[in-house]
Amino acid sequence: MDVLIGQLATGLSLGSILLLAALGLSLTFGQMGVINMAHGEFIMAGCYTAYVVQQIVSNAGASLLISLVVGFLIGGALGALLETALIRRMYHRPLDTLLVTFGVGMVLQQVARDIFGAPAVNVVAPSWLSGGVEILGAVVPKTRIFILVLAVVCVAALAAALKFSPMGRRIRAVVANRDLAETSGISSRRTDVTTFFIGSGLAAVAGVALTLIGSTSPTIGQSYLIDAFLVVVVGGLGQLKGTVIAAFALGFANSFIEYNTTASLAKVILFVIIVIFLQVRPQGLFAVRTRSLA
Repeated sequence: MDVLIGQLATGLSLGSILLLAALGLSLTFGQMGVINMAHGEFIMAGCYTAYVVQQIVSNAGASLLISLVVGFLIGGALGALLETALIRRMYHRPLDTLLVTFGVGMVLQQVARDIFGAPAVNVVAPSWLSGGVEILGAVVPKTRIFILVLAVVCVAALAAALKFSPMGRRIRAVVANRDLAETSGISSRRTDVTTFFIGSGLAAVAGVALTLIGSTSPTIGQSYLIDAFLVVVVGGLGQLKGTVIAAFALGFANSFIEYNTTASLAKVILFVIIVIFLQVRPQGLFAVRTRSLA
C-alpha cells in the first residue's frame, strides 16, 4: 500500500511539473498552431531569473515569490519579442517556424553560457519548503506540493482569463476565425502578441518552479520540451482541460512504468504508448477548432 501511495505521489508530482511546462505551450502551439522550439529556452530564462533574483534578494522565500513575477514578465517579453520580430511573418509556414525558433533556442542557450557559464548553478529553496509531508505513509517533499499548487493556480488563472476577460474572448475569437474577428474590430496583431506574452511568461514560471527540485543549466529547457509537446498533442490542440488530463496521465504512467523498469526504458515504453494512442485518436483526447482548421 505504501508503494502504491508513493508512486501515486510521484506521478502527481511529475504530472504537475509537466503541466507547468506545457501550459504556455498549450497557448502558443495548441491554440495558435505555432511550433515554438524556443519554448524550452523560455523555461531556462525563468530558471536563471530565479538564480539572479536570489543573488540580489538574500531571503529565499521573498526571492522565490519575486522570481515568479519577474520571471513571468521576462519570459513574456522574450516571447513577445520573438513573435514580433520573426514569427509574425511565418504563421502559415510551420516548417520555417520550427527551424527559426530552433535556431533562436540555440542562440539563447549560448547567451546563457556566456553570461552564467556552462556549469550548473543552484537556487536555495525557502526554509518553509524544506522537508516533506507524510500522506498515507508516503513522504512527499514540500517543494513538490508547492509546484502542484502553483500548477493548479496557473491553470485556474489561465482558464478564468480565457473565459471571462475581454482579452480571453479576443484570443478565442482570433483562434476560432481570424478573418471574422478582424472584421468585428479585433486587432489580431495585438492578440497574437498578447497570446505569446502569456504563453512564454507561463514557461518562465515553470522554470522558476523547476529550480526548487534541481540545478539550472543552459540546456535545462530541452529536458522538458519534448514532454511538453507530447502533453499538448495527447490532450488535444487548444484544449486546456486536455492538457491538464494528459499531463497527469503521463505523469502517473511514467511513474508506474519506471518503478517496474528503468527510467530510460520507461521513456521508450511511454512513447510507444503515445504513438499507439495517436494512431487510434490522432486529434488527442479532445478536439477543438483551431486557426489551422478555420
